[in-house]
Amino acid sequence: MNKLPAANKALGQHFLIDKEIIEKITEDFAENSQAILEVGPGPGILTDGLSKHQLPFHVIDKDERFPTYLKEFLTEECIHIQDALEWDLEAGFSEWGWEGKAIWLVSNLPYNVSTPLLIKFLKAPSLKYMTLMFQREVADKAFPIDTRKGKAMNSLMALCQTYFEVQLLCKVPPSAFTPPPKVDSAVLSFKRREDPIVPLEQFRSFEKFLRHLFQFKRKQMGKILKSNYSLEILEPVFEKLDLTLNLRAEAIELHQIQNLYLSLYTSLKETSS
Repeated sequence: MNKLPAANKALGQHFLIDKEIIEKITEDFAENSQAILEVGPGPGILTDGLSKHQLPFHVIDKDERFPTYLKEFLTEECIHIQDALEWDLEAGFSEWGWEGKAIWLVSNLPYNVSTPLLIKFLKAPSLKYMTLMFQREVADKAFPIDTRKGKAMNSLMALCQTYFEVQLLCKVPPSAFTPPPKVDSAVLSFKRREDPIVPLEQFRSFEKFLRHLFQFKRKQMGKILKSNYSLEILEPVFEKLDLTLNLRAEAIELHQIQNLYLSLYTSLKETSS
């Protein structure tokens, strides 16, 4: 590979140089997937290993300096210089003839936009597998790495684990990058759930519910939810689910949050119809 370019701090760039971690990422779902999308490939550090799987392969990057490096691994039509946050993933998959393929998304997520990109990826139904690197503090919000169970639940974790099975692939120290960031990182593996308890069609409604519920996660849920639901709706739902209104959102399990959302969603629809 050519000499690495200077990292663009404004885009949150840090280039991975640890060969063992690179191999773990580029082999994660190689045997399961039928096509690969890499977001933020930079100068092709992961692209090199991913291209060797001989699968349909496209990359998206915002930095116009990188096609020169990426052409070593991909043809020009597979390299897209575009802001991934603005990219229509499903339209792209259709254009590339990837309908029905098990698509694997790989990304060393830029630290400054990792959460909005993750949410965008979660709701793209064609993405069956994801291998994503985050700042460790952000990764801990999707999968409890450092936060003890019982205090870990938050809106992002509930979203991630409703639609994907999530596992820790590896922890990544600052020394694995150039330039080294000031924080630790972690890589998570995501495998999409085929039949999630909350249907993907309700993603936006569920996300809105979670954001509201966890905005004040140490407050009693009854006090938080009464701004959106009447007591006539809340009380029978909580009783049916064997929950009390004075419980805090961070203290309940994922399946309880999912059932609470679904019950309130159904009750609200029945009341308004």
